Amino acid sequence: MKLKDTAFTVRAERAILFRVMLPEDRNGGEEPLEELHRLAETAGANVVHTMVQNRGSIDPVYYIGKGKAVELSQVAKELDVDVLICDDDLAPAQVKNLEKIIDEKVIDRSELILDIFATRAKTFQAKLQVELAQLEYTKPRLTRMWTHLSRIEGGIGTRGPGEKQLEVDKRIVSKKIHALRKKLHEIEKRQERLVASRKEFFTVSIVGYTNAGKSTLMNALTEIDTFVEDKLFATLDTKTSICKLENGKKLLVSDTVGFIKKLPHHLVSSFKATLEEARHADLLLHVADISSTIIHNQIEAVNTVLKELGCGKKPTIMVFNKIDALKDDAVIPLLRTHYKDCVTISARTRQGIEDLKRKIVEMLEKNFVDVELSCSAGNGKLIAYLHEHAHILSSRFDDERAIFRLLLEDKLIHKLRTLEDGIQIKETAVSDSSQEIEKYNAGGNN
Repeated sequence: MKLKDTAFTVRAERAILFRVMLPEDRNGGEEPLEELHRLAETAGANVVHTMVQNRGSIDPVYYIGKGKAVELSQVAKELDVDVLICDDDLAPAQVKNLEKIIDEKVIDRSELILDIFATRAKTFQAKLQVELAQLEYTKPRLTRMWTHLSRIEGGIGTRGPGEKQLEVDKRIVSKKIHALRKKLHEIEKRQERLVASRKEFFTVSIVGYTNAGKSTLMNALTEIDTFVEDKLFATLDTKTSICKLENGKKLLVSDTVGFIKKLPHHLVSSFKATLEEARHADLLLHVADISSTIIHNQIEAVNTVLKELGCGKKPTIMVFNKIDALKDDAVIPLLRTHYKDCVTISARTRQGIEDLKRKIVEMLEKNFVDVELSCSAGNGKLIAYLHEHAHILSSRFDDERAIFRLLLEDKLIHKLRTLEDGIQIKETAVSDSSQEIEKYNAGGNN
């Protein structure tokens, strides 16, 4: 049996983009349909027309007014359009009413994003996550989907792992959703155990708006070859690798799926296991495209999703990427006044990467405590662990005991006690730690 080809099933569908601009939407400083245009192109569409309607409120029947719907119908016929894409989520009744007037396929923002995810999913886990999200989106819209399938074969909005489920009734879809949730719950449990097993390492998770340069930064920090493409949602699967710091220590860095404005809630829920890395990381690197004209909107969109994941108060470094593409350097001091812990870099050219690593070390060392440790001199496993995970400020041997003065992450003290029953640990004055760290980094201690 031949496996389904995950490449785009239809290329260059002719599309019209449309949206309603409410009064609160008119001060955003961005082109109304710029992002939707990029999403449509990522999905393989050829955008031939756009339409923006200013209204005081959304029309509950047609989303846009009926007159505008008739106007769109005429434009669609003249331009031989295959699909009309709305920049907001539409109710099933709104889609049905629009398609009745326009007589062409109408999809909304969530359906478009799900379609992109369907073509990007490569691993078993990602395909399950996309299929679940598609089915949860599709279930209340099954009646409308019959219309899609009876008139149009394939195309944007009808592709991916979940498309075979569009031909079954709600009862079977519900069973399928239950089965997928169960499989993903098992994966989530394994993911939690995997993340928990890394607690001895300082962990960093790269988050940010889609296409901000997260994967390129991952490559720069870890010197691995993560897939990079100048398209939205190029990365769906979390990747973790080792980053070596200048003090000889190592940390684990994870790349994550990109965020976007109005990211469908069922996608956030479905990708919970993938986003587990961010939830358990010691530090977040929030990557933002400094050359974007809507950088503040993108940062806010990411912060909104992070709050949904319970990461809103996690230690974070703002990483302003793509300074090589910045046309006006005057924006840099303005951003630095708004964001205390920030670094400007170009992940592509590696400019600023060493500054970022030093900032990571600085954030890491905020969790260090200054302790005196006494253990058996013959416990090679424990002593090797200290050299791997701690800054050893001094050491001496007294009879059969080894006595160390060291700087160590507070979360690792419990681990030390598991390596020797008779270990003695005494925390010194916390106020001395920052000074000792500075001495260590300056080469004042061995």
